[in-house]
Amino acid sequence: MNDWIKYAVLAVYVGILLAIGLFAMKKSRTVNDFYLAGRNIGPWISAFSYAITYFSAVVFIGYAGKIGWGFGLSSLWIVFGNAVIGGLLAWIVLAKPTRNMTTRLGAITMPEFLSKRYDSPGIKIFAALVIFIFMVPYSSSVYMGLSYFFEALFDIPYWAALLVMAGITAIFLVMGGYRAVNWSDMFMGLLMFAGVGVLLVNILGAPQVGGLSNVVSRLSAIDPQLTSLWGPDALSGKIALVSLVILTSLGVWGMPQMTQKFYAIKNEKAIKPATIVSFVFCLVIAFGAYFTGSLSRLFFTTEQYNAEPILGGLGGNPDLLVPSMVSSALPEYAALFILLLILAASMSTLSSLVLVSASSIAVDFMGKVKPNMPKKTTMFLMRALCVVFALVSFAVALGKIEVIVTLMAFSWGAIAGSFLAPYIYGLFYKKGTRGAAWISMVCGLSIAAIFSLLFPKHVPLVGSLAMLVPLIVFPIASRFTKPLPEEHVKRVFDK
Repeated sequence: MNDWIKYAVLAVYVGILLAIGLFAMKKSRTVNDFYLAGRNIGPWISAFSYAITYFSAVVFIGYAGKIGWGFGLSSLWIVFGNAVIGGLLAWIVLAKPTRNMTTRLGAITMPEFLSKRYDSPGIKIFAALVIFIFMVPYSSSVYMGLSYFFEALFDIPYWAALLVMAGITAIFLVMGGYRAVNWSDMFMGLLMFAGVGVLLVNILGAPQVGGLSNVVSRLSAIDPQLTSLWGPDALSGKIALVSLVILTSLGVWGMPQMTQKFYAIKNEKAIKPATIVSFVFCLVIAFGAYFTGSLSRLFFTTEQYNAEPILGGLGGNPDLLVPSMVSSALPEYAALFILLLILAASMSTLSSLVLVSASSIAVDFMGKVKPNMPKKTTMFLMRALCVVFALVSFAVALGKIEVIVTLMAFSWGAIAGSFLAPYIYGLFYKKGTRGAAWISMVCGLSIAAIFSLLFPKHVPLVGSLAMLVPLIVFPIASRFTKPLPEEHVKRVFDK
């Protein structure tokens, strides 16, 4: 395939996104419009937006490659967790109460919700800073995954791919905000579905695999553990696998860019169809990513991966596994289609991350520091911060300080560890106290930040513990801290 065809297809794709952003810009005149699209998002777009934000280049490149190489077919447990816990149960348990309570409290962001739920202005500032600081590693990991793929397929420098993606994300968001993200998600979601089909057909049809019927026998010939139902024989391997399931499945319950989808859904009637669509979408996309990664051993010899028998990587970098598979083993048209698939997933994720991070400062932090700031100034600040956050993420990704899995696990551990307990208990537990909210947030953040530095090879396990421990701490702390006034609790929970 000629290079000009590749660039033409990419240009058309980016042109469509920018056209959507320009059109949405005309309808994004208020902060509520810019951040939540007026809380008027229908079921299909809500579900697509949720699932697309869930999966990005982090999953298709970082996680699918490294985890698939190390765990083989047992990595499909992560698919089960993502679809059932992260997709189906998240909507069943959280969507309706989140939509109703945030509407009742007039909250449009996670920091604002926690602040109003626990009657604590300080929580708003703390939560805003956690989001803006710790969302950077996650955003950077998405940029890294995209850039590795661009580098493999287009043979352009890593830094140039990074710069282009950061620029496109910033321009797209500055123009249209959340409304643009949602309108584009339907288009990108359909593209992802088609892309997963193309990916699976071509990977299974490659000579190295030889069809679905040969998968188990060929993987077993390399290492029987690659086809084990419960993962590696060693206890440490099983713990690592369970940690990854918890981190990537339960973690979305506490990530602001995911819960934002529940705030914005149109009404309660839209929740049921959105739940079904989201579950199916998560199942298909997660399976396509992790199943592809589990076949990576068939495409490369261990010598190409520094003879590391469990977690190897091309040139010592497991993030290059999937890009190398796709660029070397698939036809050029299929590789280009897969690039569009990963680009679609990543653009939606990046847009949501940047938007949530910008709002944490413009709406939550500055809204507390300067409560009477004009709405036009707030809108301008949000758009400016979208650019700032994109540039900061670009700078971190440029340094390649860690592999994708580590960056994402650290980010999710810190953010979900801070918010998961006070958010879930805040929706359902009337006896939850302000003190318990503070203790659980500091506990989760401390576990993620401190132990990730002490045990850098076990960041997914640390991230899982950062989410689970506060869930135990919160109700205990609520029994020994000052309860909130009854009038406040009644105002929060009464319909």
